[in-house]
Amino acid sequence: MNKLLFETIVSYIKQQFNGNKFIPLHVPVFKGNEKKYLADTIDSTYVSSVGPYVNRFEEMMCEITGSNYSIAIVNGTNALHMALLLADVEENDEVLSQSLTFVATCNAISYIKAKPVFIDIDKDTLGMSPKSLSAFLEESAELHKDGFVYNKKSGRRIKACVPMHTFGFPCRIDEIAAICDKFNITLVEDAAESIGSYYKGKHTGVFGKIGTFSFNGNKTITCGGGGALVTNDENIARRAKHLTTQAKVAHPWEFIHDEIGYNYRMPNLNAALACAQLEQLGDFVKNKRELAINYNSFFKETTCTFINEIDEAKANYWLNAILMNNKEERDNFLDFANKNGVMTRPAWELMHRLPMFINAEHVNLLNSEWVADRLVNIPSSVRL
Repeated sequence: MNKLLFETIVSYIKQQFNGNKFIPLHVPVFKGNEKKYLADTIDSTYVSSVGPYVNRFEEMMCEITGSNYSIAIVNGTNALHMALLLADVEENDEVLSQSLTFVATCNAISYIKAKPVFIDIDKDTLGMSPKSLSAFLEESAELHKDGFVYNKKSGRRIKACVPMHTFGFPCRIDEIAAICDKFNITLVEDAAESIGSYYKGKHTGVFGKIGTFSFNGNKTITCGGGGALVTNDENIARRAKHLTTQAKVAHPWEFIHDEIGYNYRMPNLNAALACAQLEQLGDFVKNKRELAINYNSFFKETTCTFINEIDEAKANYWLNAILMNNKEERDNFLDFANKNGVMTRPAWELMHRLPMFINAEHVNLLNSEWVADRLVNIPSSVRL
């Protein structure tokens, strides 16, 4: 174990957070209008899914992302589930995604009883590799008379592709979008972690037909629990609002529902908190990017590799990440850091290794496995 290196890293991280005895991985910061807006909501009695802050939150998400429409959803997982439904993914369809992701991505696919297929990542973005995606489709996909592509091996329709902007780092989403267009595959962006991140001047989540975001308690922007769906398609937006409101037909007093709906609308209480947080998004991202600059300079003098945004990307650096030299060193550092007051964690267990997805088709995942064995997330909170 390289104890001197580990001590140096832990000491530097503590310096970035004023030498506190325990440094969490990522904590929310409430220093704006959060209490004021929550009090307004309580005083108004509109605390459920109808209220002015829900509308304002949707407007702010359009302003921030550049999308034409935004729908407030109760959480990011439900937003992704709804996005896949709106993309007309059906039972036994295949959805291309990545094995290095949070389990919610694959859970949402599974809610529809669709089948995930895992594509490899790029080491520098930690997101889906366009080269791996293209290679898989060129080898495995065939066009049928209905205009869709099918997996030659499984016989299933390949209906959607769900890349994720891992830890807030934009992947090469424009290249992925072009490949999806070529093969008539619907692109749904899992932008859960990337509010405030841009690629080639465009906000993440707007490169495909639908994008989804999360505002969980540990995200850059939080409202306790919350999510959003963004799109430029008016019909998709209208249907999203209808389905997430229990498919209720508007009427002054009657309860008429015209199809199976979902109770997925964000409550006004959460939206009030989200609006106050979104007002501070620019300051939060600036703060986090300054921390990333400090980390980058520090880790250049070590044997570890600090993960940086790629050219033409502007990341929110939601969770900063370093790569150790091997799995043994990673595990030793995780143990040392957590025992010495600095919360760190590895990447998620790869999806194709989980019991629910162990039989899912996957291509060569060398990059995913290489990264998963070495990656460590380090404290990344907004510093006060």
